[in-house]
Amino acid sequence: MIEIVAYAVGVMYTPGPVNLLGLNAGINGQCRGSVGFFVGVGTAMLILFLLFGWVGTSLVSGAGLMVVSVLGCGYILYLAVRILRATVDTDAVGPGTRALRFREGLAMQLLNPKGVVATLPIATIQFPGAGIQGASLVFWSVVLSVLAIGAPGSYALAGALLGRRIRNPVFFRWFNRGMAALLIYVALAIGYEYIALPVIHG
Repeated sequence: MIEIVAYAVGVMYTPGPVNLLGLNAGINGQCRGSVGFFVGVGTAMLILFLLFGWVGTSLVSGAGLMVVSVLGCGYILYLAVRILRATVDTDAVGPGTRALRFREGLAMQLLNPKGVVATLPIATIQFPGAGIQGASLVFWSVVLSVLAIGAPGSYALAGALLGRRIRNPVFFRWFNRGMAALLIYVALAIGYEYIALPVIHG
């Protein structure tokens, strides 16, 4: 069981598009407003754990992962553009755009190929190896999904602590640009790893 939790934490809490959005929300004073987004991320992970735990790898063929990757890259780029175009008002609680919501966290994680790839080994290898099935499969899927909520949530808290100390609108503008650039980089990296390479070697 410890191995499963250790692997999940290692995968979920490393920088990625979802955690970068959490950090951005915290910096821009939207930590509380983004709780729905964090819960959406956890709900998506719960769906993936249960789906792969019960059905296995048959749902994710090479072509299926390719489709998820294309959709995921497009969605990440959309969010990057949205952050890039956000207006900042440091007298208000956060930037001019609204906080990310539940449905966006759900869509983001379901369309994140790294989220799919991260859940597959746990659901199809580690769960069966530990004898986790039936009711225990549901229990452990819920536990790991709660951990998934904490990943972008912890990044948001870190961002909120930093954001309280820095109220210069120029900083916020450049921070949003940096976050957008990182998201664009993540989208391109995902596109290269999960779209370009399979096409080249296919």
